[in-house]
Amino acid sequence: MSKNTFKTFIFLAGLGGLMVLIGSSFGRGGAVIGLGAGLLLVGGSYWFSDKLAIKAARAVPADEAVMPEYFRIVRELCDSSGMPMPKLYVTPDMQPNAFATGRNPQHAAVAVTAGILQILDWDELRGVLAHELSHVGNRDILIGSVAAAVATGISFAGQMLLFTGMFGGGDDDDGGNPFVMILMALLAPIAAGLLQMALSRSREFEADRTGAGLIGTGEPLARALLKLEAAAKAIPMDVQPAQASKYIVKPLTGSKVSFAKLFTTHPPTEERVARLRAGDSPIS
Repeated sequence: MSKNTFKTFIFLAGLGGLMVLIGSSFGRGGAVIGLGAGLLLVGGSYWFSDKLAIKAARAVPADEAVMPEYFRIVRELCDSSGMPMPKLYVTPDMQPNAFATGRNPQHAAVAVTAGILQILDWDELRGVLAHELSHVGNRDILIGSVAAAVATGISFAGQMLLFTGMFGGGDDDDGGNPFVMILMALLAPIAAGLLQMALSRSREFEADRTGAGLIGTGEPLARALLKLEAAAKAIPMDVQPAQASKYIVKPLTGSKVSFAKLFTTHPPTEERVARLRAGDSPIS
């Protein structure tokens, strides 16, 4: 994820929407310029998604002499799926987690944290890496970037409707325009963010399913997710909120809030585990 990744979906959508809102303060022409700038930023973030994600995570290239099992597992999974070998990285974080990024399988990177190597056995790590490679194979970074562009367009369309008077009318004496402008300024980024979060959650489910299919069972990934979820709550990680969606489990800790499921980039771990184990159950 999320890839992501990626790159991240919420960051891209928010960035694009913000550019439109800023540009709109200079009139219709400014909104058009803001849309163009937002799309350029979204496109650039997609094109350089691997470099941006690796830098944000402070990841360094993994050494095969030091981590031979890491390389062996990924190489075997790539051979099984017909994917090219991605670049492998490790981050210094002690919270066990992992992510994949890259605009396509030919420009992919997979990173694991130092902590994940201490808590998972190799079979469980194989499930995690199959999940991450599935993000790359499923073109999740591309899908997320397209969704970000769509979300930017939604913000742009809302601003254009404001300028044409379809929301609150164009009469300055009407008194509705200031209210509508504030409402749109609040709702456009929220709508874009909700779109991105819903997409990110669906991509996590799909990567779970595809990864389980790659190794023939969902049980190793299910066990890994339970361990990672528990550790993420106990071990904090310094990660930018905009980068959280690319990790296999939510890296940010904190108190629960109302409607948390609606405003999270990751589906509930319990639901992911249940789906993985249901896929392993024999059909009666």
